[in-house]
Amino acid sequence: MTDIFKQIVSEIREAKHIVITSHKGPDGDSIGCSLGLYYFIKKLNRKVSVCHPDMAPEFLQWLHGSEEIFSFENDPQNVQHLLSEADLIFCLDYNSPERVGKEMSELLLAAKGKKVMIDHHPYPADFCQIVVSDTACCSTSQLIFELIDQSVNVDKLDENIGTPLYLGIMTDTGSFRFPSVTSRTHEVISTLLKAGVKHSDVHEKVYDSNTLDRLQLRGFAVAEKFEKIPGLPVALISLTKEELERFHYKKGDTEGLVNVALSVDGIKAAAFFVERDGEVKISFRSKGEYFVNELAMQHFSGGGHKYAAGGMSLDSLSDTIIRFKKLVPEFFS
Repeated sequence: MTDIFKQIVSEIREAKHIVITSHKGPDGDSIGCSLGLYYFIKKLNRKVSVCHPDMAPEFLQWLHGSEEIFSFENDPQNVQHLLSEADLIFCLDYNSPERVGKEMSELLLAAKGKKVMIDHHPYPADFCQIVVSDTACCSTSQLIFELIDQSVNVDKLDENIGTPLYLGIMTDTGSFRFPSVTSRTHEVISTLLKAGVKHSDVHEKVYDSNTLDRLQLRGFAVAEKFEKIPGLPVALISLTKEELERFHYKKGDTEGLVNVALSVDGIKAAAFFVERDGEVKISFRSKGEYFVNELAMQHFSGGGHKYAAGGMSLDSLSDTIIRFKKLVPEFFS
């Protein structure tokens, strides 16, 4: 991909107004790749802004530069202005305009700037002029590193660029334990550490900073809402709107709960259902010979990777779970 990465850097150098976008429901990779690219572009002395559909959860807001991100949720007029003025727009960590939400996707598609997709999810939609889509890569943050490295700009790496990229790779690989991790991933991490990234600080801020409410919510979810489907290596956890309110839920408090369900002995696929914002949001995870992306795509208006996918339902929480239980024998028996 060396040639296309060099082309992208040429586009950056020629652009006057650059906007970086990523998907709704920010996670470590979307924040990480956005801010890593943001600080790299600033090193090239170009004007750049980051526009996301909504705010990052509190446990990611420690990251230097997170205060620079414009949120469509909180500041739609500014995001609209920046997108309309941009002559180069990056679409990071998402494969379809719908992933930025209905209203922001309309602005994105109407924007006249050249669009560049850099992503690692399967089935990219045809809405960008330049596309880097590598489903074998563990994270979009690693792809941003490859952009910097293969365009012969690795000398520009510093702590500001490297820390968000490290965060993105770390969170999207489950702290480097998922099958998507390769020897190249560890080579990338080594280079980031040499650039000044303090890896122990990143781990501590993401995984070792909790509120009592968050711990109690997670304890309740595991103790009271964990359910194994009889006869199948499948489990689920669900939380209602009222249960979230009982534990003073804040964005990010349920992050990783689906992986807790998957970690139980004998479980090969897991789902987490949560009632929020007038719909049911679903996270799917699996391992071994069990894949979840087709289930998410075919039945829950979602998609993703073989082992990690998301979806949603406009049915009630109970009806959504009933539908899931009826479908799982087809996918996981």
